[in-house]
Amino acid sequence: MAGLFVTFEGVDRAGKTTQAGMLRDALGDRAVAVREPGGTPLGERIREVLKDSTIELSPVGETLLFAAARAELVQQVIRPALDAGKVVVSDRYLDSSLAYQGEGRGLGVDVVASINRFATGELEPDITFLLELDLTDAAERGGEADRFEDEGRSLQAQVRDAYDRLARENPERWRRIDAARPAAEVHAEVMEVVVGVAA
Repeated sequence: MAGLFVTFEGVDRAGKTTQAGMLRDALGDRAVAVREPGGTPLGERIREVLKDSTIELSPVGETLLFAAARAELVQQVIRPALDAGKVVVSDRYLDSSLAYQGEGRGLGVDVVASINRFATGELEPDITFLLELDLTDAAERGGEADRFEDEGRSLQAQVRDAYDRLARENPERWRRIDAARPAAEVHAEVMEVVVGVAA
């Protein structure tokens, strides 16, 4: 039986980690949860570098580090889980790079997409949930600070607009979710979609 690959995307503090965790808990043993960057020994080391705002990184270097972490995650965790018929639940995936590095860093979505197609062997999610939240509301939520949040609202606005375009261009894969509601309501909608697709 083929597995199901589900990803969560959105601006910082939209609730991706919360919703990915709730979906994983609801699915139990059927689910394998991963996060980006991370999920492998190399990925976690790369995560430390990328989250550290005291380390200067060029946009190209940043993009390649994300792609390297993603390549290891796909090869070591995601593909084996899918082959075993699991539901892989990912807190971010390649669309984050398209939004943050392709658009936010100005490298171009097509260039970043090409790098990531190579890194992932062209593995795409079956469902991507776009958690939509007003930037003012997102800024008021607590969360882990990092180099991306430190850059403020301008970057987040570019990222939001990039996600909007990505979702409009591929409506079959993307599901827009109003993330301003209580987490339980958001989770209920997520579960309805996942159960419908998996049925």
